[in-house]
Amino acid sequence: MREIIDQAAINVNLPIIKRAVANHTLLNEAYAYAKPSSFSRGMRLDLNGIVVLLISGTASIDEQGVSVHTGDFRSQLRRTFKNISGLLESERASWHDVVRTTCYLRDIHRDYAVFNEERTAFYRDLGLKPLPASTDIETILCRPELLVEIEVIAMLRAEGQ
Repeated sequence: MREIIDQAAINVNLPIIKRAVANHTLLNEAYAYAKPSSFSRGMRLDLNGIVVLLISGTASIDEQGVSVHTGDFRSQLRRTFKNISGLLESERASWHDVVRTTCYLRDIHRDYAVFNEERTAFYRDLGLKPLPASTDIETILCRPELLVEIEVIAMLRAEGQ
């Protein structure tokens, strides 16, 4: 028991290591936009053997920072999933590590049925169990042509833990 208490005391003093998450083969950095925006695509927190990935709201953006699949909700959602998958993979994580999503839809009344159909198929194809916790919200997105944006929280053990 004393050993556990001593280890806990040591861990309290360890710094939280933070660094940005990126995957430039899929999407550029927000600060590289024509109108720069001040955020990282994601943040990695190393918490003494546990890694938390905070993936910023991600949409149907290409490696040049251009919105793609304008007007096509289904294609925008698929590109969004692809972009998030790439960000997770850049940190040796996957959708199996995702514990929470927040999904922003420009028009939830018009697009929710397609959104839920695509998300259900995506999760089923990956064999996700349990499913991540999630909230779906109707909102105005940062670009008028974007129809969906998703942010993700993932948790996994650090390599070697």
